[in-house]
Amino acid sequence: QVQLAESGGALVQPGGSLRLSCAASGDIFSIGAMGWYRQAPGKQRELVAGITSGGTADYADSVAGRFSISRDNRKNSLWLQMDSLKPEDTAVYYCNARRRGITLATMFRGVGGYWGQGTQVTVSS
Repeated sequence: QVQLAESGGALVQPGGSLRLSCAASGDIFSIGAMGWYRQAPGKQRELVAGITSGGTADYADSVAGRFSISRDNRKNSLWLQMDSLKPEDTAVYYCNARRRGITLATMFRGVGGYWGQGTQVTVSS
């Protein structure tokens, strides 16, 4: 089993920035790709950014150029730097970890793997 704990969500004004953090524990050697999903009220959970264990990243079109995902395998940590935030970025953001062998393409197609409890990001003036 893998446990994930997010932090960093907050209320921020449009155009502002936030940095989300995720700490992994447990069976960390089973972890391959990781990512950040988000879910807004009434909408499906969607992947906004994913990163392989080797550091290759991919982003949803809606956040490309504004968000940056990174990880430190030695520290068992994952981050999401969010810049130029928009009201439509408002959602609960979830850290996600997948077992080795799961590709980023698979992550973009649907949900699965291990989840954190979520952290609320609200973009509003």
